[in-house]
Amino acid sequence: MHVPDGFINAPVSVAAGVAAAGAVAVSLRGARRELDERTAPLAGLMAAFIFAVQMLNFPVAAGTSGHLLGGALAAILVGPYTGVLCVTVVLLMQGILFADGGLTALGVNVLDMGVTTTVVAYVVFRLLMRALPRRRSTVTVASFVAALVSVPAAAVVFTLIYWIGGTTDISIGKVFTAMVGVHVLIGIGEAVITAATVGAVLAVRPDLVHGAKGFTNPLKLRVDGRLIDAAPAAPAKPAKAPKPAVAVASRSARGLLAAGLLTALVLAGFVSYYASSSPDGLEKVAADKGIDRNAKEHASADSPLADYGVKDVDDARLSGGLAGVIGVGVTVVVGGTVFWAIRRRRDDGRDLTAGPAAAPLTEKV
Repeated sequence: MHVPDGFINAPVSVAAGVAAAGAVAVSLRGARRELDERTAPLAGLMAAFIFAVQMLNFPVAAGTSGHLLGGALAAILVGPYTGVLCVTVVLLMQGILFADGGLTALGVNVLDMGVTTTVVAYVVFRLLMRALPRRRSTVTVASFVAALVSVPAAAVVFTLIYWIGGTTDISIGKVFTAMVGVHVLIGIGEAVITAATVGAVLAVRPDLVHGAKGFTNPLKLRVDGRLIDAAPAAPAKPAKAPKPAVAVASRSARGLLAAGLLTALVLAGFVSYYASSSPDGLEKVAADKGIDRNAKEHASADSPLADYGVKDVDDARLSGGLAGVIGVGVTVVVGGTVFWAIRRRRDDGRDLTAGPAAAPLTEKV
């Protein structure tokens, strides 16, 4: 659903850019409360994983494909504020390096794919978590429904933005019907991917799922044949068990991060070659309804990585695979740096006010 240059006029694009900048600023402040030494690396990985999975277009109807938007997945795993930042990092990398999504339309894309999907999904998720029975399966079910709803919600927001600032004179009713109809189908794919990913993390490290905090039982780790809480309370006198538990929990988190990064690299570097080549939902609707009449060539069309291929590499499989691997690598580095800086900002603020008796960070693993 990446909006290219030329779909939306300049005044509305500028207004969307200002609104998106405000949303990112709010998210930067909110992310300080969501990120800690465990979740900051996960957030960087989350951005890279979204980048990788967005390369995997899946067929949804005759001549149409869809791909993950990622807002729901990010919001549930790392929190809504951090989720907005994750998707924003992905959109920046795609627009600047891969000529995917117009640079003048970056604000529109952040509002639509980043803010709308994340906020709508998280609100739906929290409502379902309160209404449904208190079981671990509820987290997966709520993730599925939240992701499903978030995609047509983004289609509605695009339609509203186009109604206000579209550059072609097209019946808005026809655009609305076509956009929502195809994106309901895409939402099913989004829901399956989101629920599967959340369920996988929940099975391994439920303490790292932001949306499940206070809902699932404390993580238990087996140390020397005994089950120990991953985050035990500080004992009155030194005890040997908590230290191994913390060490095992740290290794578990590192293993999850390594597995996630490897998965993202395989998806982007290999599986993406087999993705559907059909236009995605927005591209199909734009071509059918004439929205793309005034589309402009991307400013980064001559980028060495434009269109997810490496320039001057003739083998399509190798070119796409290298581009995917580079994209994952750059995204995880940029995202990881951003989230590490946010966490440091939070730590610095806490250290200025915390007394000498403040609980050590290692107890929060």
